[in-house]
Amino acid sequence: MPTPFWSACAGLVLAAVVAMPALADGLKDEIAPTGKLRVAIAISPAGGAFWSTKTEAGYAGVPVDLGKEMAAQLGIPVEYVVYQNSGQITDAAGKVDWDVTWLPKDPERETKMMFGPIYEVADATYIVKAGSSVTNFATLDQVGIKVAAVNATTTMRGAVAHLKNAKVTGYQTYDEIFGLLKSGEIDAFALSRDQLNKMAQKLPGTKVLDETFKKTVTAIAVPLGHSQALAFVTKFMNEAVTNGTLRKAYDDNGLKDSPIRTE
Repeated sequence: MPTPFWSACAGLVLAAVVAMPALADGLKDEIAPTGKLRVAIAISPAGGAFWSTKTEAGYAGVPVDLGKEMAAQLGIPVEYVVYQNSGQITDAAGKVDWDVTWLPKDPERETKMMFGPIYEVADATYIVKAGSSVTNFATLDQVGIKVAAVNATTTMRGAVAHLKNAKVTGYQTYDEIFGLLKSGEIDAFALSRDQLNKMAQKLPGTKVLDETFKKTVTAIAVPLGHSQALAFVTKFMNEAVTNGTLRKAYDDNGLKDSPIRTE
């Protein structure tokens, strides 16, 4: 006959076994209410640690690879929800049109979504059009100078705060701004330095300024109120840094020379 002690232990084990599926189900209900992990991505030709690109086979990018791996861990399909920029992803957070995303973090966005670990820190600066006499921030910040940024992004908000005289205008897509810079209709474009360096290779005569006006941090995020999801994605990202998943995502997306910067 079992002793009271062992009966109690058996009861605890049974309770734990019963509770584990319930916890897993509760997480899936919160992080993937549609039965799929909806990963919000922003598309541009720039690539990088935040932007994704359109390919013949679908999509490619660091967030694309991380989303696929996360869905595999959860045992559910992945679905990519496509936006033109991080501002649109932010606007959709309150509608719960996506379940998880990776995007630049700032105080305004922290009121609209919950952030997990940072996985990239980038220097924001400006690229100036070919033939421009602008050589630094002082000569850029002049009345009559037209600066473009991707609309409603942390970089745009940083540029607006930084420039007191030049006019900053937001546009929806990277491609649109690329065209305006190429044609000389704008004087400069605010974005992360690594992205602008790639742009300069495609636009001979343009120059990326040496100074930095903002450090942009990029992190994983979930909609507000999704505390179970936040705990899961935080664990996922911490493990991705230590087990090589994040490094592989960088390497597979043209970022072999880019260090992982978590602070």
